[in-house]
Amino acid sequence: MSSEQVLDGYPVTRHCPFDPPAGLTKVREEQPIARMTYPDGTVGWLVTEYALGREVFGSPLFSSRHDLRSFPVPMPLPPSKAVPGMFIGMDAPDHTRYRKPLSKAFTSRRVRDLEPQIEQVITECLDAMEAKGGPVDLMQEFAMPVPVRVISELLGASPDIAKELKQLRVDVLNPDIPKDQAAAASRATSELMYALVQGKRTDPGDDLLSELVQDGDLTDQELAGMMMLMLIAGHETTAQLFGLSTYLVLERDSLREAVIKGPVTDATANEFLRYLSVAPFIVRVALEDTEIGGHKIAAGESVTISLTAANRDPKRFPDADAFDVEGPESTSLAFGHGMHRCIGENLARTELRIGLPALLRRFPQLRLAASTSEIETRDAMHVYGVQKLPVTW
Repeated sequence: MSSEQVLDGYPVTRHCPFDPPAGLTKVREEQPIARMTYPDGTVGWLVTEYALGREVFGSPLFSSRHDLRSFPVPMPLPPSKAVPGMFIGMDAPDHTRYRKPLSKAFTSRRVRDLEPQIEQVITECLDAMEAKGGPVDLMQEFAMPVPVRVISELLGASPDIAKELKQLRVDVLNPDIPKDQAAAASRATSELMYALVQGKRTDPGDDLLSELVQDGDLTDQELAGMMMLMLIAGHETTAQLFGLSTYLVLERDSLREAVIKGPVTDATANEFLRYLSVAPFIVRVALEDTEIGGHKIAAGESVTISLTAANRDPKRFPDADAFDVEGPESTSLAFGHGMHRCIGENLARTELRIGLPALLRRFPQLRLAASTSEIETRDAMHVYGVQKLPVTW
């Protein structure tokens, strides 16, 4: 590909559900930073190399603001300024102000303390799945409910609210329902979060949300936005990580055996994250003219870092296309890098580390209940994975 050539959109077509689109691999090999046209008609950049992606993430000259960025795949709603509390779409100092009080809840120690609750949630979801009997859609019966219930436990939501949140998130993610219904479910989720915050003001408990309410530094609107972000970020990616990891294990007998025998370590969980890259890309926008990889990036231009391609970069991972159950020697970009690195990474690893072997040990004969050609993947979406994963045992 010549230096003047502009990519006509972000490559999404995959020949294997577990491997990057061939178009991304080709771009990384020929031009690791390339000009690309975005769905909104603007022209920006695509970064597919690990080192360049890390450089963009670490630079203060690139912004995370949603309202400034273009996105490489169509989005349900047009980009807009982040609502109070939604710090994933903000820069410092607002980003720092919201992130700091949450960070102490997601340290390794705090997440270790949550393990008994996580194990209980997983056990109850497996009990319900077993009682229902196969075949079932693993996404509906296990992959989605587990992270929603774990986040609900963190927030101190009652079982009724947790159940309502789970159904609302299912509706939002359901590709078969009209967009207006999905939008209505999203609004209802936001309203439920606001009501939950107000409830903690009058009746606090021993949970993260009550702790944040009692600190007194944030408004109800800000707290509701932060909790909504926790639910979305802590649910959609983890649900797809569960689904796609299970799909991979069911297709590879040696990996299945390794997971069942265990232990599944944090390093193994990191390898699932690197290998599958359920968060396929992250977008930044240049705040001023700068240079990356020998290319001049103009102020206002969007730069998409393809985590899918960067996490398979052979310059960083010598045997990048092989799955190493003992974990990668290098740190992947699955959680991003720098000040915006995912705050929930310890929680996501822990849920997968506990949940995947528990699933396979409960159902040692677990198998797909559909042919691989019938399993639809979420190709042109901001979270990669499967729409449904029919299984039986």
